[in-house]
Amino acid sequence: MAITYEWRGDFDNAAVNALHAEGFGHRVLDIDWRGQVSRHSLGWVCARDGDDLVGFVNVAWDGGVHAFILDTVVAAGRRRSGVGAGLVAEAARHARTARCEWLHVDFDDELRPFYFEACGFRPTPAGLIAL
Repeated sequence: MAITYEWRGDFDNAAVNALHAEGFGHRVLDIDWRGQVSRHSLGWVCARDGDDLVGFVNVAWDGGVHAFILDTVVAAGRRRSGVGAGLVAEAARHARTARCEWLHVDFDDELRPFYFEACGFRPTPAGLIAL
């Protein structure tokens, strides 16, 4: 079955919590993703194989021209098949439609090829404070 992508797609918190735990290597948490993204995000993208949620990305924003990719996650069995790049492409398309001028992302070094080569981001100087 083909993967479908849906901007602001319907999802259940349990499915995103399970996907996030698998993708980021932690126990399954009880996060109210629906409440968080509804209050704080420009949108989000759900990737589905039929009824199964196989990918998710959150697009936070500043209410103006800056959008931020957060929590890009793909089910283990679907990684390295273009699902993640599809999620980011759909997020970028909708951020552009919302008149955002910049799409930001930060990531660990091992994800450089994904974000730079597969998704088209370019390196920029940035700063970070661990809190």
